[in-house]
Amino acid sequence: MNTKTATFAGGCFWCVEHDLRAIAGVIDAVSGYAGGDTPDPTYQDHGDHREAVQVTYDPNVTSFKKLSQFFLDHIDPTDAGGQFYDRGEAYKTAIYYSNDDEKAIALSLIKELGDSGIFPGETIAVQVFPYKNFYKAEDYHQDYADKNPMHYESYAKGSGRVTFVANTCNIRELKHIDWKE
Repeated sequence: MNTKTATFAGGCFWCVEHDLRAIAGVIDAVSGYAGGDTPDPTYQDHGDHREAVQVTYDPNVTSFKKLSQFFLDHIDPTDAGGQFYDRGEAYKTAIYYSNDDEKAIALSLIKELGDSGIFPGETIAVQVFPYKNFYKAEDYHQDYADKNPMHYESYAKGSGRVTFVANTCNIRELKHIDWKE
């Protein structure tokens, strides 16, 4: 099978992994650390990496653009200091691109989101970086939502992520704001 990968940093990798797994065409989603120079980061010491998720997908079913759109709808793209409960560099948002086409897609989606009216007066804080590296997180972080559903649900709801995402989807629906094809 022909597959591709995409890497996204969106705060808590448990939440990003859980959400991205729901997309048709996603074969696997792995929690890890991306973008830094520190060798072999760990949960206790991310170094200069961000918590990230690397998605393996079937390009005949979904695309980098569709994955990026979904990702942007499942984070707070205006938060420059992290995501929800998680603060600091390790939890800031990013889309990592592997080629010029992916870079252009990511930048155009960020512009489109900023122009959409969903977040009036807010700046989109999602950064776009060339893909550099990805280190798989410890095994206990993989499939965390499935292995620890009560703790995961408590965290996702308690952090405000679930409510924020629902509100963003409601705004899109009420204002009839769809992503451009």
